[in-house]
Amino acid sequence: MSEKLYENSYFYILRENATIPWVKIFTQHPYKELSDCDPETQAALLKAMLVVEETMRFYYNPKKINIAMFGNYVPHLHIHIMARFEEDSHFPESMWGVKQRESTLFLPSFENFVTILHSKLAS
Repeated sequence: MSEKLYENSYFYILRENATIPWVKIFTQHPYKELSDCDPETQAALLKAMLVVEETMRFYYNPKKINIAMFGNYVPHLHIHIMARFEEDSHFPESMWGVKQRESTLFLPSFENFVTILHSKLAS
């Protein structure tokens, strides 16, 4: 499992190994669906999702933010949040779709993004 970027009593955040900024928020308890969560966990997930989205938008200035919840292979509730760029390898397709081009993105440091994200989530 990847190193946890952030963790509290409701959720933890992992980095997806990808060419774009991409994180996944997992519930601490292995809920299967969002509707299985207690109201406090639902609220914490929504807040975290919005903080990640806003931080990605501010820090990376992407063309679009993609947010997805599937869990077909991993039936533990988790939310994918990705910063997307017109120059990325799959845009405008999803990252699970057909690769559109070879691409090398020159983006600000992911570690600095995590530092900013951590401070916003901890406040």
